[in-house]
Amino acid sequence: MSGLEDALQRDEYLLFIREHGPLAFRMILQPLVATAIAIRAGLRDARSGRRPFAVLVATEPAQRRQLLGELWGDIGRLYLLAVVIDMIFQLVVSRSVDVLQALAIAAILAFPAYLVARGLTNRIARRRLAARAGGTS
Repeated sequence: MSGLEDALQRDEYLLFIREHGPLAFRMILQPLVATAIAIRAGLRDARSGRRPFAVLVATEPAQRRQLLGELWGDIGRLYLLAVVIDMIFQLVVSRSVDVLQALAIAAILAFPAYLVARGLTNRIARRRLAARAGGTS
């Protein structure tokens, strides 16, 4: 049980230091970049008349593989860069690297911001497109 407790304490320390320490900008920068990418994708979805991305992933199992491939295409490089930055940070701070932790932290920062921003952008853009089409008739 001591090994598990040590790992949890180390993870808490690394998470805390991320928020206040040397690469804290990553806590803001990565979600912002994911949001910018998501806005472009949400506008693309709205122009094509597609429903919000997260709704499609959740409700259309036949399209899920294609949609997740599209997600990876949109933020794959961002995710990989975030993982590398996190692993460098871990190496500098704790002199070791936990790849699973780096993968998890990068996902926690990028994917929720992406999904929320893409869905909201799609909804807002579709309403504006509909209002514009209704006003020009």
